Amino acid sequence: MRRDRAAGDGATQEPAPESMPAVDTRLLVREEGLKGYLGEFRRRLRSGELGSLPVVVAVIIIWTVFGSLDSTFLSAQNLSDLSQQIVGTGMIAVGIVFVLLLGEIDLSVGSVSGLCAAIFAVLNVLNGMNEWLALLVALAGGAAVGLIHGFFFAKVGVPAFVVTLAGNLFWNGLMLQILGTSGTVNIPSESIVSKLYSTIFHSPATAYVTAAVGVGLFLASSLLDARRRQAARVPFRPVAEIVLRTVVIAAIAFVAAYILNQYQGLPLALLIFLIVLVLLDFVLRRTTYGRRIFAVGGNIEGARRAGISVPFVRMSVFSISGFMAAVGGIFLAGQIQSASQTSGGGNLLMNVIAAAVIGGTSLFGGRGSVWSALLGALVIGSIQSGMNIMGVSNAVQFMITGAVLLAAVVVDSLSRRSQKAAGRA
Repeated sequence: MRRDRAAGDGATQEPAPESMPAVDTRLLVREEGLKGYLGEFRRRLRSGELGSLPVVVAVIIIWTVFGSLDSTFLSAQNLSDLSQQIVGTGMIAVGIVFVLLLGEIDLSVGSVSGLCAAIFAVLNVLNGMNEWLALLVALAGGAAVGLIHGFFFAKVGVPAFVVTLAGNLFWNGLMLQILGTSGTVNIPSESIVSKLYSTIFHSPATAYVTAAVGVGLFLASSLLDARRRQAARVPFRPVAEIVLRTVVIAAIAFVAAYILNQYQGLPLALLIFLIVLVLLDFVLRRTTYGRRIFAVGGNIEGARRAGISVPFVRMSVFSISGFMAAVGGIFLAGQIQSASQTSGGGNLLMNVIAAAVIGGTSLFGGRGSVWSALLGALVIGSIQSGMNIMGVSNAVQFMITGAVLLAAVVVDSLSRRSQKAAGRA
């Protein structure tokens, strides 16, 4: 027991015992080596922190099943075509990922993509506007449409579901009005939009150099992040772990480059898609703006109290969604070399939402990554490609895609429930 005496009596005070410093469990995991990592993996499974594991397993299963049924599916030609075909859907799904991170939904992206494709086609093909200027107008139109949605949601208070559902109808009508009575505007093969989709770098060196640059950037980013965290005296990845991760990424990248080179080479559309993913991943994970998106999606009231401008974040996110819908619409128009009354219709909306959710982005907000768009689009595209090769009817394809989407949402819900039970949600 501590006793104090008057200073004049030469009092002494017994020092309080020092508290034991808290030890981060991540440090213990790394100190235990392989055993620690296996234990951490089991803990993550029990607590529902599945990450990208379900979708990676899904891709492996899908490719194994279709590859065993028909060897054409795993041919270099089919996989190369698949890498191009998922770009349009994947671009739009990236915008959906941003909206889902807020815990909201955007039902207008299909119509917006068709509208922006029509704007480009009419301005460039029918009115003779410079193709680059027409492209910029189309992309700016997508961003403006998203900003309008964000304004009604963030400032007026109309639910995002209602705003974007109304937008889906309105922008589809505007697209039909712009296209006029002909209903279809063909885009020349020499147009910039057609070339964005159809251009392929035939030199094998291009694919391998791209893979090498990507791996190098991943390694440099990981090392810089580890050094920054070490300087801040917070847990960081050891060099051995970073090297192991880099080796895995390198294996995937160079195998992909090899497969692409076995057919025609690296498609420009795929390269642009990967660059967009890297840039937007940096925005989400490395910038203050990205952290604010996660904060608003995770706890909106806490974000307000932290001084975050929630209306600005919401409006800007919906603007990004509209812009990415325009980008995706441009690539889809380049794929079929036309803009028509069916642009942005059909099952496009369901496919892009399914791609974002199947890829691992939570419907409840606050958890996800732009790479979800790539993984989810790969799953959707693989299913459609495999069933087309097998001659499966569209009716069955719709049912299977719907079942996969439901399974992804069920996994997300169970994962969230497990995290709540573990106190980590």
